[in-house]
Amino acid sequence: MKLQEYSIQLFTRSPPLIKLTIILTFLTQSIYIVYLMWKVFIKVLRQRLFSSNQLKRNQLINQTINQSSSTLQTFREKRVIGLFHPYCNAGGGGERVLWTAVSFHQRSDPNTICAIYTGDLNVTKSEMINKVKQRFDIDLDPYALILIPLKTRYLVESSRWPRFTLVGQSLGSMVLAYEAITQLIPDIYIDTMGYAFTFLVWSALTSIPIGAYVHYPTISTNMLKRVTDRNSSYQNSTSISSSFVLSYLKVLYYLLFAEVYSVCLKRADYLMVNSTWTKTHVDKLLRAHFHHSHSSTPPRSSQIVYPPCDVKTFTSFPLLNRKKLILSISQYRPEKDQLKQIESFAKFSSSSNFSKDVKMILVGSCRNQEDLDRVESLRNRCKELGIQSSVELRVNVGWDELKELLGSSLVGISTMVDEHFGISIVEFMAAGLVPLVHKSGGPLMDIINETGNRTGFFGTDVDSFAARLEEIFRLSETDCLKIRSEARRVSVEKFSVKVFESAWENGVGEVMRVGMDRIGKKEKKSE
Repeated sequence: MKLQEYSIQLFTRSPPLIKLTIILTFLTQSIYIVYLMWKVFIKVLRQRLFSSNQLKRNQLINQTINQSSSTLQTFREKRVIGLFHPYCNAGGGGERVLWTAVSFHQRSDPNTICAIYTGDLNVTKSEMINKVKQRFDIDLDPYALILIPLKTRYLVESSRWPRFTLVGQSLGSMVLAYEAITQLIPDIYIDTMGYAFTFLVWSALTSIPIGAYVHYPTISTNMLKRVTDRNSSYQNSTSISSSFVLSYLKVLYYLLFAEVYSVCLKRADYLMVNSTWTKTHVDKLLRAHFHHSHSSTPPRSSQIVYPPCDVKTFTSFPLLNRKKLILSISQYRPEKDQLKQIESFAKFSSSSNFSKDVKMILVGSCRNQEDLDRVESLRNRCKELGIQSSVELRVNVGWDELKELLGSSLVGISTMVDEHFGISIVEFMAAGLVPLVHKSGGPLMDIINETGNRTGFFGTDVDSFAARLEEIFRLSETDCLKIRSEARRVSVEKFSVKVFESAWENGVGEVMRVGMDRIGKKEKKSE
């Protein structure tokens, strides 16, 4: 007790500089001790996870297949590819990529089992396989497929984070990643839905190769520009865009988030992206700014792997005798901006050249009640504009119905700003429709050519989309047929399933090669 009192007295009598030195030394040592304790905790946790993983792996495979014990032992020795896709039952373009990849592995490599980390808890494996067949016409082997349920998916719902959505969803994805790891550690991990923050968890708690197929960067320079220019959008509310102070604070928030997001991307061993637009933005993020990557082999650039489009099915559709039908295919999400399609059609319908037999059909899937409410809001808007008899909204249509619409429509429309790629646009081209899309993102840089051998048209706002619709319906039959034929040719040469499968196989090979090299160097360093 006397020693303690003496120490306190000595400290209080010390000069300010000595006091500051003592405090800084104490803080530094405390931080270092916490750091060492954290490393020990992570090491112990890793050991526990790996020790229990083999048992869990065997149990999952036992539940998946119904074979003899000798066959079960063979299955346990096979490679497991973990695919992180919490919304794998959504039925959109991202899900087509996922299931095409799964089908490819099942057909090409009998030694591989695909484990899907999914938050679709109320859907059985057979129901999901049936939906994949119905929506995408993709066949799956149930005995080479494992579904890993994620009960904490609600943490990545945008509705749960009305403020600071990017940070909230990203932190939520880390919880989701930990839940995934506790259930099964595969031989290779690939995120196919854009949750880069999960790489931090997987790299900390496992020693497996980490890869990703990036559809759309969580943050981009375009998003920063919209906030800087104070333009309102679904990502930038009017209350913020109208305030200089709030806009400035949001720019700072985005810049800080971009730095952390960049660190996360560098944790991946190899990155595949779906378009030139996505590659441009991801590669910018991969260049360090205020930080240095901890990865021994950080990806310096991403590799373009165009999404698979079932062009073979659509190219059999005849080009002649099409209805005067405008078709939209996209999930009912805010960024798809179906409202602009409806308002463009309303403006087009008021022109002198409009024919009353021109109709518009919007087709899309809904993930949740929020999406269903959005559909109802769009229907109400049609009534307000007086076009409800000419515009129809359909939800979760089947594969056969979708093919029928693609085979009979004349124009395919997409209004999303900075669409990362646009599988539905390629489907329009292959099926013989005239694409009318937003002049940005993947459609601008990879898909549509508006000059020379034209393959489609661009719009930017309601007025320009309405004007392009009027222009398309004024085309002669010969000119229209020329555009559609060229669009079909490009779709086959550039965006087929075969092209995707070859590029995907190379990408997965690179994930394994770079990942194993990183792990080997790390183990050698720790010896």
